[in-house]
Amino acid sequence: MPLVPQPVTRFLVTEAGSGFLLLAAAIAALIWANVPGDSYETVWETTASIRLGEWGITLDLRHWVNDAAMAIFFLTVGLEINREITVGELRRGRYVLTPIFGAAGGVIVPALIYYAFNAGTPAEHGWGIPISTDTAFLLGILALFGPRCPDQLRLFFLTLAIVDDIVAIVVMAIFYTPALSMVPLIVAVALTGVLILLRWAGVWQLRWYALVGIVLWFAVYESGIHPTLAGVVIGLIVPATPVDPRFLEFLRFYGRGLIERADAARARLTVLAARATVPANDRMQDALHPFSAYVIVPIFALANAGVVINQESLSRAVQSSVTIGVFVGLVVGKTVGISLGTAVALWTKLGELPGRVRYGHLIGGAALAGIGFTISLFITDLAFDDPVVIADAKLGVLVGSAVAAVIGSLFLRYLGERLPLCMVEDDEGVPALPTGPWRDPTRP
Repeated sequence: MPLVPQPVTRFLVTEAGSGFLLLAAAIAALIWANVPGDSYETVWETTASIRLGEWGITLDLRHWVNDAAMAIFFLTVGLEINREITVGELRRGRYVLTPIFGAAGGVIVPALIYYAFNAGTPAEHGWGIPISTDTAFLLGILALFGPRCPDQLRLFFLTLAIVDDIVAIVVMAIFYTPALSMVPLIVAVALTGVLILLRWAGVWQLRWYALVGIVLWFAVYESGIHPTLAGVVIGLIVPATPVDPRFLEFLRFYGRGLIERADAARARLTVLAARATVPANDRMQDALHPFSAYVIVPIFALANAGVVINQESLSRAVQSSVTIGVFVGLVVGKTVGISLGTAVALWTKLGELPGRVRYGHLIGGAALAGIGFTISLFITDLAFDDPVVIADAKLGVLVGSAVAAVIGSLFLRYLGERLPLCMVEDDEGVPALPTGPWRDPTRP
C-alpha cells in the first residue's frame, strides 16, 4: 500500500493530540460540576447577544459553543470528508468498502440495542446517541500502540470514523431537526447555490467562501435546522481538487519578479500566487483544524461533560433504560457491529484490508470505536429536553466511552504482544513471516 499522504498524516497527528486535551477537559468538567455550589451551570447559562438594529441572537454560553463554535468543528469534518471523497481514501474501491461496511454495522447495531431498551417510551428518540465514534479519542489511543507503521491501522479507522460522521450528520439533519421556517430555509438553499457557483467558477480565495458561509450559518439558524450543519455544507463544497497548473506559472513569474526587486506589491502578488497553487480545501483545513481540535472541541467537552455524580444520580442511572441503552450500545454494539460489518466485507470479498493490517486488531479498534464522546453528547442535547434524561444519557456516554477505551486498549495490547501490527521486514527488506499459532494463514 502506498505511504499515507501528508495531509492525512497531519490530520491523524492533530486528532491524536486533541484526544488528550479532550480527556483533560472532560475530567475538568466532571470535577467542576461536582464542586459544591452551582458555579458550573451558572457560568454556562450566562447569556450573550449579537444585535444589529432590531435583529439579534441571544444564546447562553453553552449554546454559543454548541451552535456556533461547533460549526467550525463540523466544517473541518466536512472538509475532511470532501478531501477523502475527491482525492483520498474514499475513492479506492475495495479498500474503502471494508471500513464502510464496518461503519454501517457500527451504526445499525448500537441504534438497535438502544431502541430495544427504550422502545415504546419517550426516550426512544435517543437512538442516535450511541451511533457515533469520537475520532480524536480513537486516534489518540491508537497512537499509543504499535511503533511499526501504526498509520496503516489508524488510517483504516480514520476512514471508518469519516463514514461514521457522514451517517451521524445525516441522522441529525433528518431525525433531530424541529419545525422548519421556510423563508430562511430558502435563503440557506440559495446561499448553498452561491457556494456551488463559487466552486464551479474556480474561485480559490477563501474569503468568499467564509463570507457566504457566515451568512449561511445565520440563515440555517433561523430556519430551525441545527446551525452546525451549515459548517458541513461549506466543508463539502470548498474545492479539494488539484488547482489549475497555470497558477504554478504565475508563481514562477511573480517569484522571479520578487527576487529581482523586493517590494511590498511584488511580495503581495507572490504570496497570492503561492496560495492559489494549493487547493482551497487544504488551506482552510490547515487554518481551522488545529483551532478546532485544540480549542473548540476541548471547550465543548468542558461545557457539556459536566454531570453531577452522587448517590442519587448513580442509583437512578443504574435503573435508567436510557443510561443502560447508551452504555450497552457503545460498549457492545460498536464492537459487535463493526466486527460483523467488516467480516461481511471480507467474507464476500467485496472489500479487503488496507496495507498489512491484521484482522485481529480490527476487534480492538472496533471496541475503541465505542468511545462516542463528542457527537454523542451533541445528539443528547438535540434528542432530549428533560434535564434528568439528559443527565442519564450523558452518564451513559461518559461511562460507556471510558469502558470502551479500557476494553479496546486491553484487546490491542493482548493481541499486539502476539500478533504484530505489521509484518516485520528482514534485513533485505523482505517481509518476514510471523511465527506461532497467531500467524495469519491468509497472508503470504
